[in-house]
Amino acid sequence: MFGKVPLFGICLGHQILGWALGGRTFKLKFGHRGSNHPVKDLRTGRVYITTQNHGYAVDEKTLEGTGAIVTHINLNDFTVEGLAHPELNILSVQYHPEASPGPWDNGYIFDEFVAMMKGQKR
Repeated sequence: MFGKVPLFGICLGHQILGWALGGRTFKLKFGHRGSNHPVKDLRTGRVYITTQNHGYAVDEKTLEGTGAIVTHINLNDFTVEGLAHPELNILSVQYHPEASPGPWDNGYIFDEFVAMMKGQKR
């Protein structure tokens, strides 16, 4: 399936994609729960306020050599909050951009995924 259709993972989907790409997860000492978690998009430098509900994170060190790139980090503990694999059309975020409940400024990530789908060869 990788490379045939664009994939977008949210929260547990992000962790599953991390594993599928060859990475691993670890249990956080303190889980990320609730609103107002600052996350930095490393591609743009912009900081977004996110809603989160997870107790595990993708281990950045285990992604080396997989082709996956870290796109977002949590500014409280610097854990991985987003991944991409441009060659395989994969995008994922650990936080909840669907804003239920939470801030709406993270909707841009859906625009990125739609653009990936529109650019997909048929």
